[in-house]
Amino acid sequence: MANVLGIDIGGTKIRMGVIDAGGKILYEEQIPTIIPLYPYLEENVLRILALRPDISAIGVGTHGFVDPKQGKVIYAAETLPGWTGTPIKEWLERATGKRVEVENDANVVALAEAKFGAAQGLDRVVVLTLGTGLGGGVLWDGELLSGGPHGGAAELGHMILYPNGVKCACGRLGCSEMYVSGTALRRRIKEAGLTITPPKLFENAKTDPAAKQVVEEFTFDLALVISSLQAAFDMEMVIIGGGVSEAADLWMKSLQHQLEPMLLNPLDIEVARFENDAGILGAALLVLEY
Repeated sequence: MANVLGIDIGGTKIRMGVIDAGGKILYEEQIPTIIPLYPYLEENVLRILALRPDISAIGVGTHGFVDPKQGKVIYAAETLPGWTGTPIKEWLERATGKRVEVENDANVVALAEAKFGAAQGLDRVVVLTLGTGLGGGVLWDGELLSGGPHGGAAELGHMILYPNGVKCACGRLGCSEMYVSGTALRRRIKEAGLTITPPKLFENAKTDPAAKQVVEEFTFDLALVISSLQAAFDMEMVIIGGGVSEAADLWMKSLQHQLEPMLLNPLDIEVARFENDAGILGAALLVLEY
């Protein structure tokens, strides 16, 4: 089978990779996210197609609520200004002559981990991506739970965690991503009067009581999110990815401690195996498998 192009669109960067049927990354590159986004995306896709004529199809994982049937962004916060309403599939297929499939970025991470990573062989898996926001992907009986009439299925970061809490980019108060994400960690650090980065926070928590308190509040809220999801999905595993997961060895013990009394049943918690590659691999699977 010919190779495919996997594209992972985030708020600050876009990763693109040429991937074969076995999930091997043959070529990859990273470019900054530039607004207006669509013309820039098309220009770079056409450039890579010219370099790699072996590409047969294109899979796109993007920030935002996505209608996968139409391949259209239903809603994207101001992280990607002007991206709401973009018919990516229609426009890219017209520009390239290739088949294009589009999904939410956290959903494609779930696909990658289920096919090639930590969740191989499992049927019910929840993936949480802790980056700028809190993304969610749900594998339900081996199928991706996605779409919905407004493209909002499995938008786990927008479940309300604290009613009337911190205002989210979506306009509502108290969404989970305002407490469990890289952005949330930076706010918590500032509110605690600390002047350190999130990675440094986890290091300092070993000896600094103020840093330890911030970490424990963060892991408590993450445990709340996971326990609520277990009640809804009874999953076999939770996989945690995104930038915050890179320091998981420093906070996983705290999470497990907080989670233990909240769980209805035993639950495996794993760190995403692919880290930065999960987005392009999962996007590729949109056109390799379906």
